[in-house]
Amino acid sequence: MEVTPRANHAPGANRYCASVPSWGNCAGVPLWTDTRRLSELRRCTLVGKGADIKYNHALFLNPYIESSANSTMMLFPPTGLEYVATSAKGLAGKITLMDLRHERDLSDTEKLLAFISGSIDILCVSIGWDRQFDEICRMLNRVPKTITLVVGGYKATEKVEELFARCPTIDIIVRGEGEETIKEILKGNPLKDILGISYRENGLIAHNPNRPLPDVNTLVPPDRSLRHNEYSFALNGIKIADLSFDTVLSARGCPFNCKFCTFSLNPLGQKRNYAARSVNSVVNEIQGLKAQAILLSDDDFFADPKRAEQICDLIIERKIKKRFLAQARLDIAKYPRLLEKMVKAGFKALLIGIESPHDWILKQLNKGFNQEMIRKYFAVLRRYPIFYSGYFIYGNIGETEKEMLYIGQFAREIGLDSIACNKLRIEKFSPLRELAEKTPGYHVTERGELYSDNYSHAALKKIGRRIKFSFYTPSRYVKILWKNIFVVKFFSLKEILSFLSASPRLFLSVIIRERSRGRLGDSLKRTFIKNA
Repeated sequence: MEVTPRANHAPGANRYCASVPSWGNCAGVPLWTDTRRLSELRRCTLVGKGADIKYNHALFLNPYIESSANSTMMLFPPTGLEYVATSAKGLAGKITLMDLRHERDLSDTEKLLAFISGSIDILCVSIGWDRQFDEICRMLNRVPKTITLVVGGYKATEKVEELFARCPTIDIIVRGEGEETIKEILKGNPLKDILGISYRENGLIAHNPNRPLPDVNTLVPPDRSLRHNEYSFALNGIKIADLSFDTVLSARGCPFNCKFCTFSLNPLGQKRNYAARSVNSVVNEIQGLKAQAILLSDDDFFADPKRAEQICDLIIERKIKKRFLAQARLDIAKYPRLLEKMVKAGFKALLIGIESPHDWILKQLNKGFNQEMIRKYFAVLRRYPIFYSGYFIYGNIGETEKEMLYIGQFAREIGLDSIACNKLRIEKFSPLRELAEKTPGYHVTERGELYSDNYSHAALKKIGRRIKFSFYTPSRYVKILWKNIFVVKFFSLKEILSFLSASPRLFLSVIIRERSRGRLGDSLKRTFIKNA
């Protein structure tokens, strides 16, 4: 299985991360007609009653639509938003959770606004990424002024002032973790008394102090019954197998102090130090899930190796049969006993941030390791039947085209099974911004996109495609399939047969997609003619 989710606060482009303090992160069942779908959404569970209920119907919205969501992003639910929606239960007449990636009818702005106008009196939107930012702002500006509009998420916390300026309809922005904050908003507490929010007051923007971070063991896990779809294994909108996915957040925060982390530098943000849930609570949540494949979405699930080993032990003891994916650092290779238990517990894939094969770039990013250490660690990791997906950043400050193109070769040399490459982004509060601004010939856009006089956005995009195709040759796809079936044993026999049955449709959908983007010939050439 090829997987590419990763934390979105690293210096690369958007990466999966539910553990960043935020409202939210990252092909479901067939949809019905408009009438039946709207009726279903309106038949939400009545979770609050009485005169003390201020809002009759609260909508928690993940606003990203399927047309620009890649296959990996479609696999996993918006965990952060689900936490907040769950904490709101009992405080509004109805709670609706909506993920537009799986709502094809309501992905149409007119239909979505009609639904909102017809029954919603408070709208809570999670903005976690830069993608679709302009489209989301345009949609928010059309929300009726009679509806309280609350926005939260990683990007909302980073772009508080910009969002208020671009979206006059926004009433409140929740900064950082929102579980406790949303309760006070729904209760109708005076805005001046609610910690962790920014809001409009007399034509100005008021920023309340940050909210003290709650004990992670007091937070209620997401109520999966709020979902209107399942998260199943699909590629290009085609369901490949009857295999469902879910996420579990076993810890929040990060024990490291990377140079590029912006939460510790954002004056309106708040970095949470590493805080882990109890081992029992994590395994209890896993045991209660219907999904067969679980992503442990911590920044680094193995930050505390002893705790990770205890979780593996309890999974083995309870005979829980799930397939696990997790984000990890390279130094997981230092713990062979843990790796052995991970295999026995059902860990099938590790998502590892490598970032670069070049020592000077690794030092620039303050990664804490060099190329020699990477090779040494992967010599150990290759001994275990685990699928390894590596993340790389290209377009770094001072990086040449030759250095960028070496990524694909290096990934093959160390034994990676899949890679994901992202252009370097310079976030608003990143320490790398100062370096970029001081380096002649480099420029940073308002959106944090880095380019230079030598490498334009278009040139970097072409280099990224060359890196991708130098790694993903026809033989690579065969190796990926072989490892998942015979080595990692990620798929069951039934799922393999389902995949083979869907392959012709999948292949046709890829051709149609590449043709619609005007790059079918280029893709075929690069796939079948090495790095053409």
